[in-house]
Amino acid sequence: MRSLFDGAVADRPGAGGRTPEPRDHRRVLTVSELNALAQEILEETFPSIWVEGEISNLRRYPSGHTYFTLKDEGAQIAAVLFRGASQSLPFRPEDGLKVLARGRISLYEARGTFQIIVDALEPAGLGALQLAFEQLKARLLAEGLFDAARKRSLPLLPRRIGIVASPAGAALRDILKVLSRRFANLEVVLAPSRVQGEGASLEIVEAIRLLNRLGGVDVLILARGGGSLEDLWPFNEERVARAIAASGVPVVSAVGHEVDVTIADLVADLRAPTPSAAAEMVVRSKEEMVERIASLRSRLVAAMRLLVAAAGDALEEAGSARARQAVRDRLRDLSMRLDDLTGRLGTHVQRTTTEARHRLAILRERMTPGRLAARLLLRRSAADGLERRLQSASAARQQRGRNQCAAYAERLQALSPLAVLGRGYAICRLQDTGAILKNSAAVRAGDAVSVLLHRGSLGCAVTEVRAHGEHEEGF
Repeated sequence: MRSLFDGAVADRPGAGGRTPEPRDHRRVLTVSELNALAQEILEETFPSIWVEGEISNLRRYPSGHTYFTLKDEGAQIAAVLFRGASQSLPFRPEDGLKVLARGRISLYEARGTFQIIVDALEPAGLGALQLAFEQLKARLLAEGLFDAARKRSLPLLPRRIGIVASPAGAALRDILKVLSRRFANLEVVLAPSRVQGEGASLEIVEAIRLLNRLGGVDVLILARGGGSLEDLWPFNEERVARAIAASGVPVVSAVGHEVDVTIADLVADLRAPTPSAAAEMVVRSKEEMVERIASLRSRLVAAMRLLVAAAGDALEEAGSARARQAVRDRLRDLSMRLDDLTGRLGTHVQRTTTEARHRLAILRERMTPGRLAARLLLRRSAADGLERRLQSASAARQQRGRNQCAAYAERLQALSPLAVLGRGYAICRLQDTGAILKNSAAVRAGDAVSVLLHRGSLGCAVTEVRAHGEHEEGF
């Protein structure tokens, strides 16, 4: 900490009786360096701390992160709850809720904002699980998931029954015992799942979906024995309630004892007080049951154990805790920057929309009937002028065409062979072939010749043939 203030103290004349140091010896920090140093000091000084306050200004981003303010009567502090920590909460944080928040103090370098990064959140007063139960119950009730109108009746005689239960639980044994006694040849399909503890709700949801995808299942039993609110909590989670509501197969909820009521009981098509009662509701009485459950159960349990063992080995090889923390910190900063950019994008979109609306209003003002009529009048006047110019140009062009045609006619008349004949010339042809005579050598005395004059023609016979140049004086 001393290095932060040595330069500043030295710069003040007479501070501590010392003379000012030359400027070159000062330590000058950039804003980024100062914020990074402050962040390091805060995170090392307050690695984990509990804070009590009231939630306000709560905002949830598409990234899954939640930002809010913790306040009391005299002060407030910014807080951020990242997606991973938010998903593990059993209740939904809301404005006005008084909570206990555990986290570490940090600084968002990009803005220099002092904040607490929350990794655990508990409601002050009412228990977290009971609060979460009441919140989810009210929300699903408002959506109509508990309405009797959407409940489906069970098939009269199901051919295949799907069961979601723990393979080692007493609930499964009770169901199988009743089914075996009441309907021996009935086919039962088990989707094994944990029914308590962290991650159990995910397995229950996947088991319900698996039985729906399997096809041919006529009814589904969701079963578990009795227990405390914590033990039964997977059946109070929203993902399980929505999986039951989305199931294409009627669902019978047989969770806990008769006095236990879960969200799954309220959403299911039928609630049974116990797993044994659920089996009695589903099937009619018969003698025996299909004997395949044990082998399937053992194979699935063995496969799950292999997967868990492989996942444990992979986790041990993932790297040191410090490296993982560095990656998480980097992802945290990137996530916060993404949230920052998301907010700025929303502001930009809003500003662009406002500008577009302003331009639209201007265009509407320009497109009033009076303005349109004035512009139409101008266009009509311009069109009339163009029409007059077009008519004048067309008449002039037609006259020029007539004059050119007359000139061409005169020239053609002058060049016409008939005009030449009019000056006393004639065209001679052999009557046999019609060939024009150009040379006296082409005929002999006695040949018949046709002579074309300017007006009319003559049929003649050659009496004498002269060579070129003989007796041409008359021409």
